[in-house]
Amino acid sequence: MLDIGLPPTLTAEIDGEIALLRLSRPHKRNALDLATIQGLHRFFAHLPSGVRAVVLSGEGEHFCAGLDLEDVVEPDDILEVIHHSQTWHQAFHEIQFGRVPVVAALHGAVVGGGFELAAATHIRVAEPSTYYALPEGQRGIFLGGGGSVRIPRLIGVPLVQDLMLTGRTLSAEEGRVHGASQYLVGAGEGLAHATKLARKIARNAEMTNFAVLHALPRIAASDPAAGFFTESLMAAIAAGTPEAQQRLRDFLEKRAGKVKPGL
Repeated sequence: MLDIGLPPTLTAEIDGEIALLRLSRPHKRNALDLATIQGLHRFFAHLPSGVRAVVLSGEGEHFCAGLDLEDVVEPDDILEVIHHSQTWHQAFHEIQFGRVPVVAALHGAVVGGGFELAAATHIRVAEPSTYYALPEGQRGIFLGGGGSVRIPRLIGVPLVQDLMLTGRTLSAEEGRVHGASQYLVGAGEGLAHATKLARKIARNAEMTNFAVLHALPRIAASDPAAGFFTESLMAAIAAGTPEAQQRLRDFLEKRAGKVKPGL
Protein backbone atom coordinates (compact mmCIF):
# COMPACT_ATOMS: atom_id res chain seq x y z
CA MET A 1 0.00 0.00 0.00
CA LEU A 2 1.03 3.61 -0.56
CA ASP A 3 0.40 5.71 2.56
CA ILE A 4 0.09 9.34 1.45
CA GLY A 5 -3.33 10.12 2.86
CA LEU A 6 -5.48 9.15 -0.13
CA PRO A 7 -9.28 9.33 0.17
CA PRO A 8 -11.20 6.04 0.39
CA THR A 9 -12.27 6.57 -3.23
CA LEU A 10 -8.74 5.72 -4.37
CA THR A 11 -6.76 2.52 -3.78
CA ALA A 12 -3.02 2.41 -4.46
CA GLU A 13 -0.25 -0.13 -4.18
CA ILE A 14 3.33 -0.51 -5.34
CA ASP A 15 4.37 -3.61 -7.30
CA GLY A 16 8.06 -3.39 -8.04
CA GLU A 17 8.71 -0.50 -10.41
CA ILE A 18 5.04 0.16 -11.15
CA ALA A 19 2.25 1.67 -9.07
CA LEU A 20 -1.33 0.48 -9.40
CA LEU A 21 -3.96 3.15 -8.77
CA ARG A 22 -7.65 2.26 -8.80
CA LEU A 23 -10.71 4.49 -8.70
CA SER A 24 -12.67 2.83 -5.89
CA ARG A 25 -16.14 4.30 -5.88
CA PRO A 26 -18.05 1.62 -7.80
CA HIS A 27 -21.45 2.47 -6.27
CA LYS A 28 -21.15 5.85 -8.04
CA ARG A 29 -19.63 4.35 -11.21
CA ASN A 30 -16.37 5.91 -10.01
CA ALA A 31 -17.69 9.45 -10.48
CA LEU A 32 -15.08 12.04 -9.57
CA ASP A 33 -15.80 14.23 -6.58
CA LEU A 34 -13.48 16.94 -5.32
CA ALA A 35 -11.84 14.68 -2.72
CA THR A 36 -10.96 12.15 -5.43
CA ILE A 37 -9.51 14.85 -7.69
CA GLN A 38 -7.39 16.15 -4.84
CA GLY A 39 -6.33 12.58 -4.09
CA LEU A 40 -5.25 12.05 -7.70
CA HIS A 41 -3.13 15.20 -7.50
CA ARG A 42 -1.57 14.04 -4.22
CA PHE A 43 -0.83 10.57 -5.58
CA PHE A 44 0.95 11.70 -8.73
CA ALA A 45 2.79 14.52 -6.97
CA HIS A 46 4.22 12.17 -4.32
CA LEU A 47 5.16 9.03 -6.23
CA PRO A 48 8.07 7.16 -4.61
CA SER A 49 11.35 7.56 -6.49
CA GLY A 50 11.48 3.85 -7.38
CA VAL A 51 8.21 3.95 -9.34
CA ARG A 52 8.81 4.08 -13.11
CA ALA A 53 5.22 3.74 -14.44
CA VAL A 54 1.61 3.83 -13.21
CA VAL A 55 -1.45 1.78 -14.15
CA LEU A 56 -4.78 3.55 -13.63
CA SER A 57 -8.00 1.52 -13.53
CA GLY A 58 -11.54 1.59 -12.16
CA GLU A 59 -13.21 -0.76 -9.69
CA GLY A 60 -16.49 -2.41 -10.62
CA GLU A 61 -18.25 -2.30 -13.97
CA HIS A 62 -16.95 1.08 -15.13
CA PHE A 63 -13.73 3.04 -15.44
CA CYS A 64 -15.30 6.41 -14.65
CA ALA A 65 -18.71 7.97 -15.31
CA GLY A 66 -17.33 11.51 -15.00
CA LEU A 67 -17.93 14.44 -12.72
CA ASP A 68 -19.98 13.91 -9.59
CA LEU A 69 -22.66 16.46 -10.45
CA GLU A 70 -23.31 17.15 -6.78
CA ASP A 71 -20.04 19.13 -6.84
CA VAL A 72 -21.44 21.74 -9.23
CA VAL A 73 -25.10 21.94 -8.27
CA GLU A 74 -25.96 25.35 -6.79
CA PRO A 75 -22.43 26.77 -6.53
CA ASP A 76 -21.97 29.93 -4.48
CA ASP A 77 -20.83 31.89 -7.54
CA ILE A 78 -19.15 31.59 -10.94
CA LEU A 79 -15.70 32.03 -9.42
CA GLU A 80 -16.24 28.90 -7.34
CA VAL A 81 -16.82 26.88 -10.52
CA ILE A 82 -13.69 28.36 -12.08
CA HIS A 83 -11.61 27.30 -9.08
CA HIS A 84 -13.22 23.84 -9.19
CA SER A 85 -12.21 23.48 -12.84
CA GLN A 86 -8.67 24.64 -12.11
CA THR A 87 -8.36 22.01 -9.37
CA TRP A 88 -9.08 19.37 -12.03
CA HIS A 89 -6.55 21.03 -14.36
CA GLN A 90 -3.84 20.84 -11.72
CA ALA A 91 -4.52 17.19 -10.96
CA PHE A 92 -4.63 16.09 -14.60
CA HIS A 93 -1.55 18.17 -15.45
CA GLU A 94 0.27 16.18 -12.75
CA ILE A 95 -0.71 13.05 -14.68
CA GLN A 96 0.10 14.18 -18.20
CA PHE A 97 3.28 16.05 -17.30
CA GLY A 98 4.29 14.12 -14.22
CA ARG A 99 7.39 12.08 -13.49
CA VAL A 100 6.35 8.75 -15.03
CA PRO A 101 4.21 7.40 -17.88
CA VAL A 102 0.63 6.42 -17.03
CA VAL A 103 -1.28 3.55 -18.66
CA ALA A 104 -5.08 3.52 -18.29
CA ALA A 105 -7.11 0.31 -18.30
CA LEU A 106 -10.56 1.24 -19.61
CA HIS A 107 -13.86 -0.64 -19.37
CA GLY A 108 -17.49 0.33 -19.19
CA ALA A 109 -18.21 4.05 -18.98
CA VAL A 110 -15.48 6.49 -19.97
CA VAL A 111 -17.80 9.44 -19.84
CA GLY A 112 -17.41 13.20 -19.39
CA GLY A 113 -14.79 13.79 -16.72
CA GLY A 114 -13.81 10.13 -17.01
CA PHE A 115 -12.93 10.73 -20.65
CA GLU A 116 -11.01 13.84 -19.58
CA LEU A 117 -9.08 11.78 -17.03
CA ALA A 118 -8.29 9.05 -19.57
CA ALA A 119 -7.12 11.68 -22.07
CA ALA A 120 -4.53 12.89 -19.54
CA THR A 121 -2.87 9.47 -19.48
CA HIS A 122 -0.30 8.41 -22.05
CA ILE A 123 -1.48 4.97 -23.16
CA ARG A 124 -5.08 3.75 -23.03
CA VAL A 125 -6.07 0.08 -23.18
CA ALA A 126 -9.78 -0.55 -23.76
CA GLU A 127 -11.95 -3.63 -23.28
CA PRO A 128 -14.97 -4.34 -25.53
CA SER A 129 -17.37 -3.00 -22.87
CA THR A 130 -15.78 0.45 -23.07
CA TYR A 131 -17.86 3.33 -24.35
CA TYR A 132 -17.04 7.03 -24.60
CA ALA A 133 -19.38 9.97 -24.23
CA LEU A 134 -19.39 13.71 -23.54
CA PRO A 135 -22.92 14.41 -22.24
CA GLU A 136 -22.16 17.93 -21.04
CA GLY A 137 -24.51 19.40 -23.63
CA GLN A 138 -27.44 17.47 -22.20
CA ARG A 139 -26.49 18.53 -18.65
CA GLY A 140 -26.24 22.22 -19.49
CA ILE A 141 -22.54 22.39 -18.62
CA PHE A 142 -19.22 22.38 -20.47
CA LEU A 143 -15.97 20.47 -20.24
CA GLY A 144 -14.02 21.59 -17.18
CA GLY A 145 -11.23 19.07 -16.61
CA GLY A 146 -9.05 19.96 -19.59
CA GLY A 147 -11.06 17.90 -22.04
CA SER A 148 -11.54 20.72 -24.53
CA VAL A 149 -7.75 20.82 -24.89
CA ARG A 150 -6.82 17.13 -24.69
CA ILE A 151 -9.71 15.20 -26.26
CA PRO A 152 -9.75 17.07 -29.61
CA ARG A 153 -6.06 16.24 -29.95
CA LEU A 154 -6.97 12.57 -29.67
CA ILE A 155 -10.13 12.30 -31.78
CA GLY A 156 -10.46 15.69 -33.52
CA VAL A 157 -12.67 18.75 -33.02
CA PRO A 158 -15.54 17.63 -35.31
CA LEU A 159 -16.03 14.37 -33.43
CA VAL A 160 -15.89 16.12 -30.05
CA GLN A 161 -18.53 18.55 -31.30
CA ASP A 162 -20.66 15.63 -32.48
CA LEU A 163 -20.45 13.87 -29.12
CA MET A 164 -21.23 17.03 -27.15
CA LEU A 165 -24.04 18.28 -29.39
CA THR A 166 -25.85 14.99 -29.97
CA GLY A 167 -25.04 13.06 -26.80
CA ARG A 168 -24.16 9.92 -28.76
CA THR A 169 -21.57 7.44 -27.58
CA LEU A 170 -18.54 5.85 -29.21
CA SER A 171 -18.08 2.10 -28.90
CA ALA A 172 -14.76 0.58 -27.89
CA GLU A 173 -13.95 -0.17 -31.55
CA GLU A 174 -14.94 3.32 -32.70
CA GLY A 175 -12.81 4.77 -29.92
CA ARG A 176 -9.78 2.78 -31.03
CA VAL A 177 -10.24 3.79 -34.67
CA HIS A 178 -10.57 7.48 -33.80
CA GLY A 179 -7.70 7.55 -31.29
CA ALA A 180 -9.42 7.42 -27.90
CA SER A 181 -7.37 4.30 -27.13
CA GLN A 182 -4.28 2.73 -28.64
CA TYR A 183 -5.20 -0.85 -27.71
CA LEU A 184 -8.41 -2.88 -27.76
CA VAL A 185 -8.15 -6.21 -25.93
CA GLY A 186 -10.53 -8.97 -24.91
CA ALA A 187 -13.09 -8.81 -22.11
CA GLY A 188 -11.42 -8.85 -18.70
CA GLU A 189 -7.94 -8.45 -20.21
CA GLY A 190 -7.51 -4.70 -19.89
CA LEU A 191 -5.77 -4.47 -16.54
CA ALA A 192 -3.38 -7.34 -17.27
CA HIS A 193 -2.45 -5.84 -20.65
CA ALA A 194 -2.03 -2.36 -19.18
CA THR A 195 0.20 -3.80 -16.44
CA LYS A 196 2.27 -5.66 -19.03
CA LEU A 197 2.77 -2.43 -20.97
CA ALA A 198 3.67 -0.53 -17.79
CA ARG A 199 6.34 -3.09 -16.90
CA LYS A 200 7.82 -2.75 -20.38
CA ILE A 201 7.75 1.05 -20.10
CA ALA A 202 9.44 0.89 -16.69
CA ARG A 203 12.46 -0.79 -18.32
CA ASN A 204 13.08 2.17 -20.63
CA ALA A 205 15.81 4.71 -19.94
CA GLU A 206 14.41 7.21 -17.45
CA MET A 207 15.57 10.23 -19.47
CA THR A 208 13.92 8.89 -22.63
CA ASN A 209 10.62 8.42 -20.81
CA PHE A 210 10.96 11.97 -19.46
CA ALA A 211 11.55 13.29 -22.98
CA VAL A 212 8.53 11.42 -24.36
CA LEU A 213 6.30 12.87 -21.63
CA HIS A 214 7.60 16.42 -21.52
CA ALA A 215 9.48 17.26 -24.71
CA LEU A 216 7.52 15.36 -27.37
CA PRO A 217 4.09 17.00 -26.86
CA ARG A 218 5.64 20.45 -26.65
CA ILE A 219 7.70 19.86 -29.80
CA ALA A 220 4.58 18.63 -31.61
CA ALA A 221 2.69 21.77 -30.57
CA SER A 222 5.46 24.21 -31.53
CA ASP A 223 6.38 25.71 -34.88
CA PRO A 224 8.72 23.49 -36.94
CA ALA A 225 11.87 25.58 -36.46
CA ALA A 226 11.50 25.62 -32.68
CA GLY A 227 10.56 21.96 -32.72
CA PHE A 228 13.66 20.87 -34.64
CA PHE A 229 15.90 22.88 -32.33
CA THR A 230 14.26 21.53 -29.17
CA GLU A 231 14.51 18.01 -30.55
CA SER A 232 18.26 18.43 -31.09
CA LEU A 233 18.72 19.65 -27.53
CA MET A 234 16.68 16.79 -26.08
CA ALA A 235 18.50 14.23 -28.23
CA ALA A 236 21.84 15.49 -26.96
CA ILE A 237 20.71 15.45 -23.34
CA ALA A 238 19.30 11.92 -23.60
CA ALA A 239 22.27 10.45 -25.47
CA GLY A 240 24.72 12.00 -23.02
CA THR A 241 23.40 10.22 -19.94
CA PRO A 242 25.46 7.32 -18.52
CA GLU A 243 22.42 5.04 -18.80
CA ALA A 244 22.05 5.76 -22.53
CA GLN A 245 25.75 5.22 -23.18
CA GLN A 246 25.64 1.86 -21.41
CA ARG A 247 22.53 0.81 -23.35
CA LEU A 248 24.17 1.79 -26.64
CA ARG A 249 27.29 -0.22 -25.77
CA ASP A 250 25.15 -3.20 -24.82
CA PHE A 251 23.42 -3.07 -28.21
CA LEU A 252 26.64 -2.66 -30.21
CA GLU A 253 28.25 -5.51 -28.30
CA LYS A 254 25.18 -7.70 -28.88
CA ARG A 255 24.06 -7.83 -25.24
CA ALA A 256 20.70 -6.20 -26.05
CA GLY A 257 17.88 -7.60 -28.17
CA LYS A 258 16.90 -6.29 -31.60
CA VAL A 259 13.50 -4.86 -32.47
CA LYS A 260 11.04 -7.62 -33.43
CA PRO A 261 7.34 -7.65 -34.36
CA GLY A 262 4.87 -7.70 -31.49
CA LEU A 263 4.85 -6.14 -28.03
